[in-house]
Amino acid sequence: MMENFTAVGASTTETEGIHLNCSMSGRHNFIFTLIPVVYGCNFVIGMVGNSMVVAVIYRYMKLKTVANVFVLNLAISDLTFLITLPMWATFTATGYQWPFGGFLCKASAGLVMFNLYSSIFFLTALSIDRYLAIVHPVRSRQRRTVLYARITCVLVWLFALLLSVPTALTRDLMHITNYNITTCGVLHPEGSRHLLLIISLMKSILGFLVPFLIIISCYCLIGQALVRARSIQKTTRSRDDEVLRMLAAAVLAFFLCWMPHQVFHFMELLAQLKVITNCVMVDVIDTAMPFTICIAFLNSCVNPILYGFVGQNFRKNLVLLLRCSPAGLAGTHPSIISKMSTLSYRPSEALHLTNKNNV
Repeated sequence: MMENFTAVGASTTETEGIHLNCSMSGRHNFIFTLIPVVYGCNFVIGMVGNSMVVAVIYRYMKLKTVANVFVLNLAISDLTFLITLPMWATFTATGYQWPFGGFLCKASAGLVMFNLYSSIFFLTALSIDRYLAIVHPVRSRQRRTVLYARITCVLVWLFALLLSVPTALTRDLMHITNYNITTCGVLHPEGSRHLLLIISLMKSILGFLVPFLIIISCYCLIGQALVRARSIQKTTRSRDDEVLRMLAAAVLAFFLCWMPHQVFHFMELLAQLKVITNCVMVDVIDTAMPFTICIAFLNSCVNPILYGFVGQNFRKNLVLLLRCSPAGLAGTHPSIISKMSTLSYRPSEALHLTNKNNV
C-alpha cells in the first residue's frame, strides 16, 4: 500500500525477514493494474493544473495579494507530492516491490505526509483569509498583508515538515518472505504501539478534523454574512449565489476527497493495534486503502480548479499565458479569486451600514 504498508499480524526472524500471516491481504491483480493508471492520471492532470497556477501567478498576477500567496504555495505543495507519484505507481504495478532504495522510500513516504499537512493547512489559511476579507474587511486590513501571508506560509512549511518527519523515520525497506519481495513499509513492534497511535492520531486530528472544522466554520460564517447582505443590496443576489456555490464546492470537495481515506485509516489503525485480527476484514481494509488514497490525492488535481480557474481574471491571464503574451497585458486587478475579492467589499459595506444603524 502506498501510504501505510504495514506488516499487520506478521512474524519475523533475523534471517528470514517478515512473514505476513494474512498473506493475501490487499494483493489483487485489479489493484496492480488499475491503481497505477489512476496515479498516472493524477500525475498528469495535477502537474499540468498546478504548473499553470504557478506560471500564471508568477508571470502575470504576481504576489500582490494574500490569496495569491496562499494559492501559489498550495500549488507548490501539490507539485512536491505529485513528483513522487511515478514511484508509487511503479511500486503498485510491481506488486508492492520497491526498487528505488531506502532513501527514496523514506523521502517519498515523508513527502506524502508533508503534502497532506501543508496542503490542508494552506486551504485552512485561505479559508480564514476569505472570511476576514469578506466579513471583516476594515478591521482585518492591517493584518491581511502580503508580509503576514508569507510569514504564515513559512510557518506552515516548517510545521508540516515537523509533522512529516516521524513518518519518514519509521519507513524502511523490508523483505516479505511470502512473495520474495522487498517493499517500502513500516513494521511496528509491540513496544512501539504508542508511537503508531500518536502518528495516526496526528494525521486524523491535525490533518483532517481540526482543519475541516475551521474551514466549514469560516465558510458558514461567510455564507451567513452574504445572506444578511443580500437583504440590503438586492443587486448582488446573483453574485452572492455564485460565491456561495464556489464556497460550497470547496468544502464538499475537501470532505469527499479526504473522508473515505480517514475512515479506512482509522480501521487500519485498529488492525495494526490488533483490535481487528480477522484476515477477511484486513483484506477489505488493505484492498480499499489504495482506492481511498487515489480519491484523497484527487484533491491535488481539484485545487487548481477550485482556487484558480474559477476566477475570471485568472482565466484571462491563463489565455495570455497560452498565447505567450507579455506580462504587461495582464489585468489591473491581480486577485486570483476575483469574484470573491470583489464581494469582500460590497456585502461587507452593507453589513457595516447595518451595524451602524443598530448602534
